[in-house]
Order: sequence, then C-alpha cells, then structure tokens
Amino acid sequence: MTVSLTKGQRVSLVKAGGESLTRVRMGLGWDAAPKRGLFGLRRQTIDLDASCLLFDAGGSLVDQVWFRQLTSRDGSVRHTGDNLTGEGDGDDESIRVDLSRVSAAVTTLVFTVNSFTGQDFSQIEKAFCRLIDEATDREVARYDLTGSGRNTAQIMAKLVRDGQGWAMAAIGAAASGQTFRDLLPAVAAHL
Repeated sequence: MTVSLTKGQRVSLVKAGGESLTRVRMGLGWDAAPKRGLFGLRRQTIDLDASCLLFDAGGSLVDQVWFRQLTSRDGSVRHTGDNLTGEGDGDDESIRVDLSRVSAAVTTLVFTVNSFTGQDFSQIEKAFCRLIDEATDREVARYDLTGSGRNTAQIMAKLVRDGQGWAMAAIGAAASGQTFRDLLPAVAAHL
C-alpha cells in the first residue's frame, strides 16, 4: 500500500512483521510544461537532477551521490544515471540505496532535486518523488512535487535512522541552485 505524503509527514520503513526494508529506490519523475512561443506551444527541455546527500549525526556531509559521482564511497548508494530531458514515463532518474550497507556513521540521507538548466518548478509538470521497496518493486511512499512555484530546486525527502530501522520524512522545501552544493545551507535546516 502506497502512502501519499504531505509536506512534513513521516512514514516508518519497518514492515508489519517487524523487519525493516533493506533495499529501496528513490525515483524522480517529471515532464517539461509546454511553453508558449511565436508559433504556439512547444515542448521545452528541462534537466532535473536527483541527488542523495549522506550526513552523520553531527550534521556533517559524509558523502554525496549525484550525476558527477554515481556511487557513494561505501557502495551503498547508487545513482542510475542522468536524464537530461524528463522524456518518458515513470521514473526519469533513480537512486538505489542498500540501507544494510550504509555506513554506521551515516544517520541521515537527504534527497534533493535541482534544475540544472535553471528553469523553475512552475515550468515542470507531473513531478514526483517516490520510495520503492526494491525486494518487491512496490511503491512505499510518494510525494508530489508539482506546483511548487518559482524555485529551481527542492529538498524532497530524507531517510533517518531511528531506533527500529529507518523512517522517511517528506520535506518539500523550496530552494534555489543548480547542483546539490548550492542547496547545502538550505538542507542544514532539515537535518
């Protein structure tokens, strides 16, 4: 069963039987909104980029996974590749996480999205992020990013270690920047 998350909502990743999800995928999907031109509507190209930032308990950035570094140093987080247009259905970019292999020093994984080409989110349609249980390929949680305004980036969600495993929290905070580096000051407020 999928949980549709609203800003600030949290969902546990512990299954009904007590075991935790171990392999998850954060999927990002979007379409560029048609743009009015001299000769009517035309499709524009928008390059959104998904990133995963790994933080320790003190809030220090330990590692990052993004289009220029597709795998974390410990191999637990892997980006499947950069989609430059948002063309196609479903997830346009995915980040796979093996939670059982995440370094014990890492307590928080933050997922961000930014417009590398600089368009703001008012020009994007059908944007979402979702968490999938890789063992069953079932969607666990979904967060709608569409309609988020004139910002060029968003801090989407985070996975946090808790006493029983991991939990996901939808953040949905507007930000500005072309890469995750531009977002670090805004991310710090959500750790």
